Amino acid sequence: MTAAFMDLVDVTIVNIAIPSIERDLGASFGAIQWITAGYALAFAAGLITGGRLGDIYGRKRLFLIGISGFTIASALCGFAATPEILAGARLLQGAMAALMVPQVLAIIHVTFPAHERGKVFGMFGAIVGLGAVSGPLLGALLTQWNIAGLEWRPIFLINLPVGIAGVLLGRKFITESKAPKALRLDLIGVVLVTVALLMLIYPLTRGRELGWPLWGHLCMAGSVLVFAGFVAYEKRKTRKDGSPLVELSLFRVKSFAAGITVQLTFGIVLGIFFLVWTLYMQIGLGWSPLRAGLTGVPFSLAVSVAAGLSVQKLVPRFGRKVLQTGALTMATGLLVYIWEAGRYGTDIHAWQMALPLTVMGLGMGLIVAPLTDAVLSGVPREHAGSASGLINTTQQMGSALGLGLVSVVFFGVVDDRVGSAAAGSAAVGPGAVGMAFVDGFQHAMWWVVAVLVVIFGVMFALPARPKQHVEESAVEAVS
Repeated sequence: MTAAFMDLVDVTIVNIAIPSIERDLGASFGAIQWITAGYALAFAAGLITGGRLGDIYGRKRLFLIGISGFTIASALCGFAATPEILAGARLLQGAMAALMVPQVLAIIHVTFPAHERGKVFGMFGAIVGLGAVSGPLLGALLTQWNIAGLEWRPIFLINLPVGIAGVLLGRKFITESKAPKALRLDLIGVVLVTVALLMLIYPLTRGRELGWPLWGHLCMAGSVLVFAGFVAYEKRKTRKDGSPLVELSLFRVKSFAAGITVQLTFGIVLGIFFLVWTLYMQIGLGWSPLRAGLTGVPFSLAVSVAAGLSVQKLVPRFGRKVLQTGALTMATGLLVYIWEAGRYGTDIHAWQMALPLTVMGLGMGLIVAPLTDAVLSGVPREHAGSASGLINTTQQMGSALGLGLVSVVFFGVVDDRVGSAAAGSAAVGPGAVGMAFVDGFQHAMWWVVAVLVVIFGVMFALPARPKQHVEESAVEAVS
């Protein structure tokens, strides 16, 4: 839980400090995308491998290696002197998180019996909410205070004491576990899946800055072929020695296949929303990091409360309807937010955002914890690491895709509006830039609503009730 908390804080804490990093290091938008999306890319590319390494060499061992490396990478981020060094350190941080995070879900899956797992995932959901609360607030406070003139740097340095505590706690309390039969690492599979992910996400990340070159489109199209080659190789590897990187038989488990699809699309929602939301408040509305961070508190508290309630109280009774209600609730909050942004423009106040953000937070909380529970419910224990890696990979890949799509759904509108204003006058005033960001925010949020509607439909493929809750009902009926 400590590791999961640190990872979640690290993702959200960076968004709030983006303007400060831009000013202090003179970073371009492309560099900022690498600082944010680079972490997600390295994380996504390494998660499947990290999960499988845990199955093979021991989940506790990989967890301790990952959390130690993550702490060292955080120190490198905190002392970075240029945007390039910071982006490189963030890539390393993402790679270390890829070793650490899959072990969290895998350790939960193999440590607790099915009837207790729901409660643990409820706690996990509450940690998700707490991380979402703490990240923006910590980022805002540490940036605003400018401790010892360090500007944004403490947002990374704060990971050092947390990481050291995680290593000490992990050494003492985690029990070692690995797959019962000997497995070997599929190095060719590692290369294929990493290349496929890079071919897809790199052009999305750099496309706007480079003017959407032809090679970028060819690269993205080619990634589909590499993914197809990866799947074919994994089938052959399974027949040959039973040690593939990805256990393709997992996709025959309906709950797993549907849940992975939802994770991917939900990752796109999160990737677009959080970056656009931060830019809208801090650049479009001109708010301080602290004001922007405090504005997000209702959202984060609502996530934490709803996540805890959903797994422990609601899902055992209502099943997948809880997740579908979450998608519709989140979309409703976004529609209210879109209306308010258009109604009040750049004069909108933080208190006016509280209602839509609370509704959105409740919706997200109804999705995050039960989804993990549902996806893992039918997975054999020996493949827990591989399955956990896949769950995290698809969400992070979705998040990186969402961050890349920000260039299209947000900055495309902003550039058009600012360009039109510049054509009509000699200078573009801050009011015109602000309204351009408001228009871009509304346009991007319509995309997010559309993706949530797709998620609602895909959720019909989830089991009506997760496996352990069906078991609990049977036990109750017998007793």
